[in-house]
Amino acid sequence: MAEPKVKYDRQLRIWGEQGQAALEKASICLLNCGPTGSETLKNLVLGGVGSITVVDGSKVEVGDLGNNFMVDEASVGQSKAKCVCAFLQELNDAVKAKFIEEHPEELIETNPSFFSQFTLVIATQLVEDSMVKLDRICREANIILLFARSYGLMGLVRISVKEHTVIESKPDHFLDDLRLNNPWPELRRFAETIDLNTTDAVVHKHTPYIIILVKLAEEWANAHGGNLPSTREEKRQFKDLIKSKMITADEENYKEAVEASYKLFSPQGTGPNLQKIIDDSCTEVDSSSSDFWVMVAALKEFIANEGGGETPLEGSIPDMTSSTELYINLQKTYQAKAEADFLVMEQKVRNLLKKIGRDPASISKANIKSFCKNARKLAVCRYRLIEDEFTSPVQPELQKYLTDEDYGTLQEANSLKVLPENTAVGLYILLRAADRFAANYNKFPGQFDGEMDEDISRLKITAVGLLNDLGCNGSALSEDLINEMCRYGASELHAVAAFVGGVASQEVIKLITRQFIPMSGTFIFNGIDHKSQLLLL
Repeated sequence: MAEPKVKYDRQLRIWGEQGQAALEKASICLLNCGPTGSETLKNLVLGGVGSITVVDGSKVEVGDLGNNFMVDEASVGQSKAKCVCAFLQELNDAVKAKFIEEHPEELIETNPSFFSQFTLVIATQLVEDSMVKLDRICREANIILLFARSYGLMGLVRISVKEHTVIESKPDHFLDDLRLNNPWPELRRFAETIDLNTTDAVVHKHTPYIIILVKLAEEWANAHGGNLPSTREEKRQFKDLIKSKMITADEENYKEAVEASYKLFSPQGTGPNLQKIIDDSCTEVDSSSSDFWVMVAALKEFIANEGGGETPLEGSIPDMTSSTELYINLQKTYQAKAEADFLVMEQKVRNLLKKIGRDPASISKANIKSFCKNARKLAVCRYRLIEDEFTSPVQPELQKYLTDEDYGTLQEANSLKVLPENTAVGLYILLRAADRFAANYNKFPGQFDGEMDEDISRLKITAVGLLNDLGCNGSALSEDLINEMCRYGASELHAVAAFVGGVASQEVIKLITRQFIPMSGTFIFNGIDHKSQLLLL
């Protein structure tokens, strides 16, 4: 068997050893192993999750051979859970795989405590009623739940968990933490030792842009009543000031200073996202608080006191044109400040733990260090109960999706507002209407030949009733979309299932590794015109 580091080499570069360790500790339960469930789990098995449990009470039928790669002709008539489990196990022998031959709906009804043994539950192809029940069960047990569903050419993915906190959110674009407009004493002193007006061309060419900007910002502030450039004109003048210090036209460090000058104009202190987290009531910690909130409480104290309105310094600097000696000394200045901030934070965390009656050493040094490094990028995600979304969606959001020009315009037809064709919200409403239809008629619309016309009119009535229940009286859905939904006959198409499974497994990895920010609403994939959208309902 390949060494894990070699085996998972590529993904380790994305989520590191800590992330991989979290995956290898995770136990995942899959409900229903049709194409959507099989595709989701396949990606996670290849990624090296610790253990999987497949729950499905059905037998493999001939029809399954056309849309599920995890079964073959020899599987027909056998337990679907058993066959899929065996195929998945072949993909990665390091994963513990087991199966349970039972219908998930029955398990939800008769054995709710079953779910509390897992890190995360992936529920695929469940109808509305079962989704609501399972959501309540998982909320009470504090288990992460992810719904995934394929229905003809559309798909849905929805996360449900009371609260999910992220330290390593890894945003795509984030400003380096250089404190150019708020240098601490040691950085200021270091800058004072360097003369920008030196006549030595080699030294002038190899002064790092951080020093150039710190010194020129001070020069500007002295001449402008202590203020830094703020208007567009002032920023242009500041760039001209940098250029005026150049001796020759080919000085890369001064060009870098001009390009990086925007870093000087960024506001000091904490951004709005972090401020919201710091102001959260969860910072009033007690013995039941999570490690995350204990560290946020310590951070709040740090910002108010030692930080002087700033978070702990991250301590890394980007590459830049510089002499080796100056670069290393500058790097050391940043690292020393980051280390000093970390030690203050560590002490605060230990004191808080002691105060709330927990072991002061219960949060590791490595975790506090990681927290300090990522303090500006923290994220807290909270999800509404699926029942709340179903019974009382956020009205302004729903109205926005129904009427906003970005999502297509409403057409007037027979004095009814008709939803634009193929919109995400139209598909969402129709999927829910299809579940209502199934509850009333014991089959999905269009599931059996010969009843299509009747099913279309029934689905239309059901959808209008649902829209009225949601407070959208007078709205209707396009005939084409209703016909299309009936044409699907609740089928799972492999291409759609593979896409939905890909999205779902990616979200599972974010949730388990606690890296990157998981999506916040109900994700709708529209395979008719290859679009997807998040509905925040």
